[in-house]
Amino acid sequence: MTDVPDAGIAGVRTRVVLVILFDGVQPIDVAGPVDVFTSATRFVGDADSPPYVIRTASLDGGAVRAAGGLRLVPDGDLGGVEDPDLLVVPGGPGVGDVDDRLVAWLAERAPGIPRVVSVCTGAYLLAKAGLLDGRRATTHWEACGYLSEMFPRVAFDPDAIFVRDGTISTSAGATAGVDLAMALVEEDFGRAVALGIARLLVCYLRRPGNQAQLSVQLSTQIARTDPLREVQYWAAANLAADLSVPAMAERAGLSPRQFARAFGEQVGMPPGRYVDLIRLEAAQRMLTDTTDGVLGIAHRCGYGSAEAMRRAFLRELDISPTEYRRASAKESVIPDGSSSMADLLAGTS
Repeated sequence: MTDVPDAGIAGVRTRVVLVILFDGVQPIDVAGPVDVFTSATRFVGDADSPPYVIRTASLDGGAVRAAGGLRLVPDGDLGGVEDPDLLVVPGGPGVGDVDDRLVAWLAERAPGIPRVVSVCTGAYLLAKAGLLDGRRATTHWEACGYLSEMFPRVAFDPDAIFVRDGTISTSAGATAGVDLAMALVEEDFGRAVALGIARLLVCYLRRPGNQAQLSVQLSTQIARTDPLREVQYWAAANLAADLSVPAMAERAGLSPRQFARAFGEQVGMPPGRYVDLIRLEAAQRMLTDTTDGVLGIAHRCGYGSAEAMRRAFLRELDISPTEYRRASAKESVIPDGSSSMADLLAGTS
């Protein structure tokens, strides 16, 4: 059984969470946030006064067929629900076929709801209802370009995990809905409760909203040939090792010149650049997810010294490691003019 913290919170006000269902909804967009909110009961309140209660509704109250074939039965229809404290609008392959009456309901009712959240392509429904006009937002990275063209009054960020703009929050692909839900729970009941849920669900307490949607290894190409691919994976798992071109070339059984040429052709960037980025990303993650000292993180990530890591952060992100940790802890956006991981990757092409 998971050890849980004592949050010391009792007699809480129950918050009603309404989740919209429709044919073609992505199940994880629904289940992810719902699991976070319902898990809070383990740490806050009691059976008579839970921190959150979940309500589900479809347009007409009928069952829906989710993506993958799951049949979901809502509690009722949208016309009969009272305004919740929090509205969750999931995404899925069915968003493009959603009845216009559901969009009209969003346009009419969402402005009166204290907090509105979309998961993945659920942002399409909010944008179609006009709720994102003049706001920053995010969605799945594959949909950002398309939605930016379709809704030019919305500033879509293709790199963010989630974006909070006023009463409306939007999150990226699938599991980013969990990140956003965790942030909302922490806002409502504090870090101890959020930490307990994270441990229970075996997930991050929080990835900051400005963290890149895709890691370096997901964003870059994977080498086609085994020796290079193995070196690529090995480097990411052994950041403190000698990751110079000669050392990696020897591991791949190639000359440094052959290795550098083949790596660049297959991965899409020089090996030295790849090493710089995976070390930087690992350091960002450790600064966000741990309380370890900067020096220890620098050594584990292969920088050799805190000053070397500081220079790398300033060069690549225009922010020091200490400032990055402070910004992430506050869920602040990294200062204007700094580079996202997507920007850095784009600069290698």
